[in-house]
Amino acid sequence: MGRVVEAVLPARMGTSFRWLVGSSWVTNLGDGIALAAGPLLVAAQTSDPFLVALAGLLQRLPWLLFGLYAGVLADRVDRRLLVVAVNLLRTAVLAVLAVVLVAGAADIGVVLGAMFLLGTAEVFADTTTGTLLPMVVGRADLGIGNARLMAGALTMNQMAGPAVGAVLFAAGTAWPFLVQAVCVALGALLVSRMALPPLPAAAGERHVGREVVEGLRWTWGNGPVRTLTLTIVSFNVTYGAAWSVLVLYATDRLGLGAVGFGLLTTVTAVGGVLGTASYDWLARHTSLAALMRAGLVIETLTHLGLALTTTAWVAAAILFAFGAHAFVWGTTSRTVRMRAVPLHLQGRVGSVYMIGVVGGIVLGQLAGGLLADAWGLTAPFWFAFAGSALILVLIWRELAQIAHADETAPTG
Repeated sequence: MGRVVEAVLPARMGTSFRWLVGSSWVTNLGDGIALAAGPLLVAAQTSDPFLVALAGLLQRLPWLLFGLYAGVLADRVDRRLLVVAVNLLRTAVLAVLAVVLVAGAADIGVVLGAMFLLGTAEVFADTTTGTLLPMVVGRADLGIGNARLMAGALTMNQMAGPAVGAVLFAAGTAWPFLVQAVCVALGALLVSRMALPPLPAAAGERHVGREVVEGLRWTWGNGPVRTLTLTIVSFNVTYGAAWSVLVLYATDRLGLGAVGFGLLTTVTAVGGVLGTASYDWLARHTSLAALMRAGLVIETLTHLGLALTTTAWVAAAILFAFGAHAFVWGTTSRTVRMRAVPLHLQGRVGSVYMIGVVGGIVLGQLAGGLLADAWGLTAPFWFAFAGSALILVLIWRELAQIAHADETAPTG
C-alpha cells in the first residue's frame, strides 16, 4: 500500500499536496453525485423544458456574474480559509435543501434558488482551489500534481459520482444532497490541514475595479497566456456546438438508445483514465508543445470523424481517443498557465480563463442548436471541424511559445 501511495502521491511533493488531492477527490465525488441528482430533482419538480434548461443556466451564470470578483478575492485573502468558508456555506445550503425535501416543502422555485446559490459558491471555491497547487508544489512537479487532480475529477466526478447519485436519488430525493453535503464538508476539513506560504502584501490602496483590470491586463499582455486563453475560448465554442446535440446524434444518427448513449459517455471517460494514467510517461518523453499540437489535432479530427460516421463502434473509438486527449490537454494547459502566472495573480488570471471556458461552451451550445435546427444533426460537427481546423492553422506556430510561457512570464 505504501508503494501505491508513493507512486500516486509522491512524498517529495509534501503533506499539503496530499491534503489538497484528498480534498479535491472527495469534493468531486459530491459534485459528481449532484450531476445526476440535480437534473433528476428538477425533472421531478417540473416538465417545463424552459425551467429544466434554466436550472443548467443558473449553475453556469454565476461564472459570468461573479467570476472576476472571485479572482480578486482569491488574490486578496487567505486562500485556505476562503476555500474552507465557501465549502462550509455550500454544506449549509445542501443541508437546508435536504431538510426541505424531507419535509415535502420543496417546489421548483426552491430548487432553482438552491442551484443558483450552489453555482455561486462553486465559482468562489473552484477559483480559489485552483490557486493552491502552485503554492505547495514546485514548478517541476506541477504537471504531476495537475494529473492527480484531474484523475480525481474524472473518476469521482464523471464516473463514480453520477452512478452513486442516481442510486441515492432512487432511495430518496434527499439522500444525494445529504451525502454531497458530507463530501463537501470533508473536503473543507482536509483543506484546513494544508500549510500555505503567505501571499506578498499588495502595495497601496486596493480597489476591486483596478485589481480586475490588473488581471485582465496581465493576461492580455503576456503573449503565450493570451494565446492559450483565446485557444481555450475558441475550442470550447466548437466543442460546445458539437456536444450540444450529442444525445440526439447518438439516438437518431447512430441508432442508440439511452443505454447506448450512456456507454458512449463511459467510453469517453475510460479514454480519460488512460490519458491521465499515461501523463507522467508522456511528460517525460514528449515536449509540452508536441502534446498540445497532437491533442488539438485529435480534437479537430474527432469532429470530422463524428460528422462522417454512422456506425456506433466507430463513434465509440473516436470518443475514446477524444477522452484521452481531453484530460491530457486539460492537465497540460493548467500546468502551463500555473507555471507562467505569478502567485499573487493566480486567482484573477485563473478566473479570466474559466470565464472563457464557460462562455465559450455557452456560445457553442447556442450555435450548435441553431445549426442543427437549420441544417441537421451533423451540421454542428462540420462547424466544429472547420472552426477547429482554422484555429489550429492560425496558432500552430504559437503553440511552441505557449508551451514555454513560464520562460517569458514576468515574475512580478
